[in-house]
Amino acid sequence: MARIAVIGAGMGAMAAAARLAVAGHRVVVYERGGTHGGGVGRFERDGFRFDTGPGLLRLPAVYRDLFVKTGKQTLEQSVELTQVDPASRHLFADGTDVRLPNASRAGVVQALDGAFGAGAGERWSDLVNRAREVWDATRRPLLEEPLRADWQVLGRDPYPVAPVRRGWFGGLFGRGEAGPPVLADVARRELKDPRAAALLESYALAHSLDPRTAPAAATVLPYIEQTFGTWYVRGGMRALADALHERCRQRKVEFRFAAEVTGIVEKDGRAAGVELADGTVAEADAVVAAVDPALLPPLLGGQEPWRNGDVRPDPGPGSGTPGRLTVFLALRGARPEGTAHRTVIHTPDREAELAAIFGDGYDLREPCPRPTVTVLRPDDPTVRPDEDHEAVTLTAVVAPQGPVDWMDGTAAEEDADRLITAAEAAIPGLRDRLLWHEVRTPAHTGMETGARGGAVPGPALAGADGRFLRPANLTRLPGLYLAGGWSHPGGGPAHEGMSGALVAGLIVEGEDWRGSQ
Repeated sequence: MARIAVIGAGMGAMAAAARLAVAGHRVVVYERGGTHGGGVGRFERDGFRFDTGPGLLRLPAVYRDLFVKTGKQTLEQSVELTQVDPASRHLFADGTDVRLPNASRAGVVQALDGAFGAGAGERWSDLVNRAREVWDATRRPLLEEPLRADWQVLGRDPYPVAPVRRGWFGGLFGRGEAGPPVLADVARRELKDPRAAALLESYALAHSLDPRTAPAAATVLPYIEQTFGTWYVRGGMRALADALHERCRQRKVEFRFAAEVTGIVEKDGRAAGVELADGTVAEADAVVAAVDPALLPPLLGGQEPWRNGDVRPDPGPGSGTPGRLTVFLALRGARPEGTAHRTVIHTPDREAELAAIFGDGYDLREPCPRPTVTVLRPDDPTVRPDEDHEAVTLTAVVAPQGPVDWMDGTAAEEDADRLITAAEAAIPGLRDRLLWHEVRTPAHTGMETGARGGAVPGPALAGADGRFLRPANLTRLPGLYLAGGWSHPGGGPAHEGMSGALVAGLIVEGEDWRGSQ
């Protein structure tokens, strides 16, 4: 039985901890904060409950596998899962209103033809069919295996489309020069209708990706949603984090909260434990760091944890990884029957929005007057005080702390008011129903999770010479492993669960392990 020290108590950390404990190891989780879940948190007030992180789950099979392999109770016996239908409603500035059914390709084609005109659904379907080729080519190396030593092969974009010639549009390869297509190229060229293009680009933006630089392989994101569905956890995503925490406890994983790790101990050329802020040293046979790898050098005496030729982490919030501005709304009045769970209200000026979020380097940025806003309205009695009230969450993707000063409360409230104004398109009479609202910015995210600038990691993608890959789970230091959203295979609850599975496999089966067959 080996002793395993896990730094952080996020979803990836707990996924690894539960699997390692079942394998017979003694696992201790050290979390600098006061609770588990990482970015999957909860805010409660006056009988209203809100997720502070993601509100919906994709690829639930990741957690079904985890619960099956770590105990007797299945995922569905631990939490209540329901498919969200429609998967999403989309509102555009010209008044177009389209509802996309959950996990129904034929239904999506019909909906898009009805909203955008004949042929729009077929063009979308053709694109999703090509995205399936991306899924088939990258599923194993990106999701089911540790990152290969020859990861450069994933730098080639598997989306089946010829290189494009760019003028000023996209401009990454010089004026008029041909290069691999980015997602914005695909949206413009293959979908024709600007509303359909905005729909495709919104999938990338929701995952922290700039469609002007994201590879065409990002088309896999709508493919995943439309193929495997979108799911809601009763009680919110925090209920899933609670269930995973309980599963860890059942497997005798020990949690130590308010326990900040200030150093990783090296002995005989391998990781041998962790040092805590109070000076305590906890010996271990292996260390799992479920934190941003860029934060690790200070824990290693200034040494970098990755090997020569490895994928490196983003240099910081100025690299373009955005955060989230979230507004919780406590509303009087019942949720109307037939209300969509998720509504996306698209910006009328995508270029202004992308400039406000991603900019050109580490510059101060002006807010977008009318950003894209996602409205979540769960039909869940456990998140509201009674049937005469409604809990609503508004979210917009924004620049992280640094390019924008999210510590400025007045500016944050002004930006939150923009989200509320936009949300009136989906919730008529919103301001008349509003009891109170609560604002959360990237500054809050950074303080609670330790993420630099409060940035939110997106999933790993093939293409773009590997710029959208995450650092490998293996490091240059034997016995030190990386898990969580900032490591392979990237961010989001499903991907973090995968990272935990990969790290557990490497520790239990050895560093030559290539994933489950």
